[in-house]
Amino acid sequence: MKFNTRLALRATLLACAAFSLGACATVTRGSHQAWTVETTPGGAAAKTNIGFACDATPCTWKMARKTEFDITVTKPGYKPYTTHITNQIGGKGGAALAGNVLVGGIIGIGVDAATGASKDLTPNPLRVTLEPETTTAASSTAAPIN
Repeated sequence: MKFNTRLALRATLLACAAFSLGACATVTRGSHQAWTVETTPGGAAAKTNIGFACDATPCTWKMARKTEFDITVTKPGYKPYTTHITNQIGGKGGAALAGNVLVGGIIGIGVDAATGASKDLTPNPLRVTLEPETTTAASSTAAPIN
């Protein structure tokens, strides 16, 4: 059997192309996403424990998909609201992860896991209805002294 250089070259190029498709989610979705917080009423301040902040909602930040963080929303006259934002494998991220299983193999899965590209921040958008603070007026009802 004679060695066919042209066939070997084609096979090598095809293998390189297949491996370059690894990390499908990283390529198609990226490792960051836009994340939004909305409030009713609007105009509340929002601050995360990872350094993102805005003075008046609605706010949108570009954040790493693999991030988890806490956010506190405040507005004068309303109770502060704090919650935890997490991430999970999203629908499109799951499809890209499945593409890695078929084409990219372990390397693609590893890259997507390291970058968080197969995940989505959740909830997104965060919708918060702020509760008014309740003020209790101190009333003194003293009995008349006779």
